[in-house]
Amino acid sequence: MGDWQNFDNRETIGKALRLRREIDDFETRWPAQSVRGETIPTFSWEQLERQLVDLAATETQAAMARHLVSATRKLAPFKPSEMVLREILCMTWVLLDENFRPDAREASGEMT
Repeated sequence: MGDWQNFDNRETIGKALRLRREIDDFETRWPAQSVRGETIPTFSWEQLERQLVDLAATETQAAMARHLVSATRKLAPFKPSEMVLREILCMTWVLLDENFRPDAREASGEMT
C-alpha cells in the first residue's frame, strides 16, 4: 500500500473518531429519553432544503443551504435524531442571519 493510501486511511479513521466523539459528547449532554414523546411531522431532505433556500436572508446564504443540507443528510444516519435536529436549527439560524457575511472564497465554495 502506498503512502497516500496510508494517509487516506488515517484521515478517514480520524474523521470517524471525531464524529464518534461528537456523538458521545452530545449523548452525554442530552441522554436519550426512555419514554418517547409526541413526534413532529416527517418531511424530506428536499423539502427542508427548499424551505431553507426560500427563507435564506441572501442569495449567497440560499446557495449555502444546498451544501449545508447535503452535508447534514450524509452524516444523519450515524447521529442521534436530536443531534440532527440541533444541526438543522443551527443551520437555519445561520441562513436567516442577515448580518452573516461569508467572505468571497467561502461563498464560491473554495475550501481553504
